Amino acid sequence: QVQLVQSGGGLVQSGGSLRLSCAASGIIFDIYNMNWYRQAPGKQRELVASITTGGTTNIANSVKGRFTISRDNNKNTMYLQMDSLKPEDTAVYYCNARLVGKTLGGYWGQGTQVTVSS
Repeated sequence: QVQLVQSGGGLVQSGGSLRLSCAASGIIFDIYNMNWYRQAPGKQRELVASITTGGTTNIANSVKGRFTISRDNNKNTMYLQMDSLKPEDTAVYYCNARLVGKTLGGYWGQGTQVTVSS
């Protein structure tokens, strides 16, 4: 049974920091590209950050310089370090595991709420 279990998140003031974690089980973690998405109320889900099996990262322009994605293959866990948070970062954040070569689908975490107050 595949599970992506998210932790972290919560309420923080503008300018603060949070770290999200995504722990995977039931998959060979090393062969999955990993992604963080977010969905704000009334908006479409958007890709925030990605990290390949080899550790190459891609960060959305809206969070570049503030968010950092990383992975620890020994722990089957991915992280999203979020610094200098802004109210517009408020959303439900989802982690995603997707096989190399795939552009859609994969496995999803349960989602975690991040709320940034002004």
